[in-house]
Amino acid sequence: MTMTRVLLVVGTRPEAIKLAPLYLELRRSTTVHVMLCAAGQHREMLAAVLDFFGIVPETSIDVMTAAQTLPGLTARLLRKLDVVYRRARPDLVVVQGDTTTTMTAALAACYRRILVAHVEAGLRSFDRRAPFPEETNRTMATHCADYHFAPTERARANLVREGIAPERMWVVGNTVVDALLHARSLVEHVEPADADSRLAAVDFGKSVILVTGHRRENFGAPLRNICQALRQLAAIHDVEIVYPVHLNPRVGSVVSGALGSSRNVHLLPPLEYPAMIALMNRARLILTDSGGIQEEAPALNKPVLVLRDVTERPEGVACGAARLVGTRPSRIVNEVSRLLRDPEAYARMAAAPNPYGDGQTSARIRAVLERLAVDGPHRPRTDSMNSARSVT
Repeated sequence: MTMTRVLLVVGTRPEAIKLAPLYLELRRSTTVHVMLCAAGQHREMLAAVLDFFGIVPETSIDVMTAAQTLPGLTARLLRKLDVVYRRARPDLVVVQGDTTTTMTAALAACYRRILVAHVEAGLRSFDRRAPFPEETNRTMATHCADYHFAPTERARANLVREGIAPERMWVVGNTVVDALLHARSLVEHVEPADADSRLAAVDFGKSVILVTGHRRENFGAPLRNICQALRQLAAIHDVEIVYPVHLNPRVGSVVSGALGSSRNVHLLPPLEYPAMIALMNRARLILTDSGGIQEEAPALNKPVLVLRDVTERPEGVACGAARLVGTRPSRIVNEVSRLLRDPEAYARMAAAPNPYGDGQTSARIRAVLERLAVDGPHRPRTDSMNSARSVT
């Protein structure tokens, strides 16, 4: 058995949410020994997610500094992860998505000639500026990786176009749906205010609009435009707008300055994962520039308006569950107003099928990794590959 020691690396809250189900699934394996490294890119939010899933990392590193830059973060992650790999001696490193942790964890493993598996592989916006730096991160991770777990056929096709060998990729769905279904089963009958007392001020008898916005390409004028649209929506509609604000000061200072005095706008610190799921479950619709929420909203039958001009998750747009609205205030106000006033338009989006998985993605990845562990990591079998290709 060549490949037995598997190390999952998570640095941010989204990575933790999406890899927690896989970690728990691999804990059940008798052929794979799984470990988890918490890299701490989002230190507080990362710890809260792992605690919710009952996961204690086998190793942790601290890379956060005040006013950190992307080059500084990358350098610290490379140095510290190299030490982790030397001590843990993994046969395979598993990374997820498109964060700076993802890219550096894959690169550091590549430098040590450790095999790399990339979960949520093949997403592309084809614009390095949007999302920034995520598009560059995930492209670099692809070309450091030996195995590629694509969430959709479109993502697989992107990998094929980039020259990735088809026998080293599997279409498995997205682990975010695994995590979401687990969390929803725990909070489905929980009032949001019981999940987080700060939500007690929200009147859930009205239509609730959930907003998240923190992408780097939206810093500055785009974020100010989003806030302008929210002010207008709060003034013309009898709604409750709930905006959990990212900890990045370049987000918080703009949002609090623009919306702090608006009626029926609730600015909150980031919510812990179960409270966020409870809030999403009760929201009427969602405005976001987040990638993960674009995947979660269709699973909850919530229309999602994407506050970006391009998305690397076009499947949601194609099936009608999501709509790209950009950051122009007039466009945002018009699209939200249409969904609030037109029941048929709302129903079409809410009833759109979820294109991102069925909650069995972690089990599919486990099956592939176990087969690789038995057969040898350099000899992926065609029959096992084909059996893992279908998502639904």
